[in-house]
Amino acid sequence: MTLTDVAESLGISSITVSRALREPDKVSEPLRERILQQVEQMGYVPDLAARALASRQSGVIGVLAPALTNHAHLSIMRGIEERVRDSGLRIQYANCRNDPQEECRQIRLFLSQNPAGILLSGLQARDGVLELLKSAPCPVVQIVDLHLTPSGLAVGINHCEATATAIRHLIACGYRRIGMIGGSRDVRAERKHEGYSLAMREAGLLDPALVVSADDPTGIALGCQLLQQLKAQAPDADCVFCQNDDLALGALFEAQRLGLSVPDFGICGYNDLGFAAYTQPALTTVRVPRFDMGYRAVDMLIRAVNGEATPEAPIDLGFALIERQTTRQLA
Repeated sequence: MTLTDVAESLGISSITVSRALREPDKVSEPLRERILQQVEQMGYVPDLAARALASRQSGVIGVLAPALTNHAHLSIMRGIEERVRDSGLRIQYANCRNDPQEECRQIRLFLSQNPAGILLSGLQARDGVLELLKSAPCPVVQIVDLHLTPSGLAVGINHCEATATAIRHLIACGYRRIGMIGGSRDVRAERKHEGYSLAMREAGLLDPALVVSADDPTGIALGCQLLQQLKAQAPDADCVFCQNDDLALGALFEAQRLGLSVPDFGICGYNDLGFAAYTQPALTTVRVPRFDMGYRAVDMLIRAVNGEATPEAPIDLGFALIERQTTRQLA
């Protein structure tokens, strides 16, 4: 079964069928529906190798991520896939495991396959990677901390500013011995640490004993362990800012085990994952528009692939502090 067979059965050109499958926005909705129904009925399967030869690109968007199992990244993936749906393009994921060498290797692999585009999701884009991207024959979009002032297409937020905003809020609530716990130190973790240090230094409250981290993947168990360690080395800590909501949930469980009264002992997370509003008490956190990051990044990529106009400057999607019941205004 070929594309020409589908076209002849409908009495239209093969070019129109191809456009409906690859660039659906350029075909009227009624005609597109007729074509898709006929494709399904006849069992036509596109020859991707032939398409790649004809168009000089494979129709695949390569997405490189630091950790595909990270809960925060799953929301980004949902945004990516929602925008790709019905675009005629496909997604291929690669997990770089926060390893710069693996990052370079995966980009080289993608480039060898003539991708339609490449999306870097939260990677650090060191010098070797940047050189590869400059020579890429396809559009490249980054989801990145905006302090990096990326060249080219990019979307993201400023994690340092977001964290500093959260810490200033905690200080305004009356907390003074505010700890910070974190796991693997990627670029986002480093920026959060910078934001924490900035706000605490401004208030004259910065104390290295209040910062506890481990070079391990973040999770609930690690949150429990790090809160134990924080209270051991700084028993007077009255609040903790957590690198993400997974750690914050672990910290909340551990605080309850230790008999700490929350929110007299404050806990603040980061990301606003789905469970944050339903913990007991509900978790104060920083909301990051993760779904929008994925959606907007791929939207830019698709527009670039289609030769349409794209933003000249990186897009800042912003953040929001969500105040719930794990913090309160102290008397």
